[in-house]
Amino acid sequence: MTIEYDKELKATETGIPGLVVVDLPVHGDSRGWFKENYQREKMIALGIPDRRWIQNNLSFNEKAGTTRGIHAEPWNKFISIATGSVFGAWVDLRCGSKTYGKVFTCILDSSKAIYVPRGVGNSYQALEDGTTYIYLVDSHWSAEAKKTYTFVNLADPDLAIDWPIPLDECEVSEADRNHPFFEDVAPMAPKRILVTGCNGQLGRAVRKLTEERGLADLFDFHDIDTFDFSNPDSYTDIDWSVYGIVINCGAYTAVDRAETQEGRVAAWRANATGPALLSKVCAERGIVLVHISSDYVFDGTQEIYGEDEPFSPLSVYGASKAAGDLAVSTCPKYYILRSSWVIGDGSNFVRTMMKLSDRCADPDDELDEVTVVNDQIGRLTFADDMARAIFWLLGYRDGDIEPSSPVPFGTYNYTCSGEPASWTDVAWEVFELANGNASCVRPVSTKEYCANAHAITASRPKHSVLDLSKIKAKGLRSKDWESGLSGFMNVYEVRVGE
Repeated sequence: MTIEYDKELKATETGIPGLVVVDLPVHGDSRGWFKENYQREKMIALGIPDRRWIQNNLSFNEKAGTTRGIHAEPWNKFISIATGSVFGAWVDLRCGSKTYGKVFTCILDSSKAIYVPRGVGNSYQALEDGTTYIYLVDSHWSAEAKKTYTFVNLADPDLAIDWPIPLDECEVSEADRNHPFFEDVAPMAPKRILVTGCNGQLGRAVRKLTEERGLADLFDFHDIDTFDFSNPDSYTDIDWSVYGIVINCGAYTAVDRAETQEGRVAAWRANATGPALLSKVCAERGIVLVHISSDYVFDGTQEIYGEDEPFSPLSVYGASKAAGDLAVSTCPKYYILRSSWVIGDGSNFVRTMMKLSDRCADPDDELDEVTVVNDQIGRLTFADDMARAIFWLLGYRDGDIEPSSPVPFGTYNYTCSGEPASWTDVAWEVFELANGNASCVRPVSTKEYCANAHAITASRPKHSVLDLSKIKAKGLRSKDWESGLSGFMNVYEVRVGE
């Protein structure tokens, strides 16, 4: 087969989610040819997931017609050709996939490669003597992992694969000839997802979203009572081989209490030690780790913060969160989602203001004024939106049971959009929406508020606005905080006595 030289590097969808054909530029002359077989930065730009490949294998086929069976394997692969050419056939064998059973075929030569996601069956028929293909994988092969393979028969009439060389003329192993037909195939189940901190605001939002999307059966939800991720001894109770993703929603968030001796220990244990232990096990197992960060890792002296700003925490809480971020960033497959002013199903500023507005509106209640700081500036983040952002980072689009198009690993800021506001602005909006009594909110400076506090208070950043341009450039836009606030209040209306 003649190689087409100097093609444009491009990726082409196949109709099977995640299965992507890549045209590779090959530069040749009378001496031979050269190509970049895999270049990480360019592949990421094409949309090929950044899998941090850990193994490189070669398969040599001595004779044309050598055909290897349709195997769906529990890892992702990047297949390319060194010499010769192959006819490839791929079958979606992922449980619950919208394209389950769909077949894609094409010819691969040295100028064409393919990315094969976990659970998509792949088979290759050599079209030339001395054909060699190369594949990168993101997990180590093991006898235990092989037990989870899924197979389908090469000659299944339901698949109707038009093999260039008839199978009765091919070299095919006995095992491959005897694989089950499609009607008897056991689909490959997705790897499970472990969630920590499931009883917190974000943990509850993640659970709610899994139920809405019909994915709850794929998730295992833990809080400190069933898995203390800050305790090394707890890790032996988890079978990590079944997990592909860990979403860490757990944290110590009592910002002021973290300034006490007891709170300092608890904050560092949950926010630094725990993420470090998760990062270690995920790195060892090739698991994707999602971790939630905070605006408190910055000192608030700038008006806006990008993802790469140096850490400058003011408080024990902020320092412990910064330490956790550093630990997580050592994991090869990580997402850090940095947020500010989180509001969800639980105790939070908005629900407190709703209760206080009710009290101010009650003629039998003596409360007629509430003081709120007006010199801390930021944007709200709603937990339900954060949960959707996590799924989006991982590549889960609506209806997906398997991630199809994850974004590159790294740190991403995510909050509501809209004009930055002070806590006073938010309180005014809450009071007005709840009872039309915004005038009951009196703005004060942080210094004045802390002077009248009855307990120790932690230093807080004055500016908590996070730059959203990076995540927007990847395709995710967030709602305006004011519209999000009215929607939240409609769902989580709180009245006195609740």
